Amino acid sequence: MAYQSFEDLEVWKRACRLAVEVTKAFSKSKDYIFKDQTIRAAVSIPSNIAEGYERDRRLDVIRFLRIAKGSAAELRTQCYLALKLDLLAGDKCQSFIQECKEISAMLQGLIRARSRTT
Repeated sequence: MAYQSFEDLEVWKRACRLAVEVTKAFSKSKDYIFKDQTIRAAVSIPSNIAEGYERDRRLDVIRFLRIAKGSAAELRTQCYLALKLDLLAGDKCQSFIQECKEISAMLQGLIRARSRTT
C-alpha cells in the first residue's frame, strides 16, 4: 500500500495506542512531575511521527523520526524508573517497554528506508 498520510502508518497507530495506555496508567499518580514527564515522552512519539511526515523534505522526515525514536527510549527509561519507584506494576511496565522496543525498531526501519531514497 502506498503511503498517503501519517494516519496510514502502523507505527503511528501503535504509538498513539501506547500514549493512551501510558496516560491511563499514570492518571491517578500523585507524583505529578514524574507523571508529566512520562506522559510527555509517550505523546511525543506519535506527535513527532506526524510532524515529520507532514514535512516536505526527506531530511526533515528522518529528523523527526529520530526524535520519535529518542522519545521511545525516554519512555522506556521512565518505565524502568517507575518500576523501581513502585509507580507502575511489573507486568504493565514490561508491556510498555516491549512496545517501545518494537516501535523503535519500526521507526529505525522507516529511517533506513527514507535514508536510501533520493
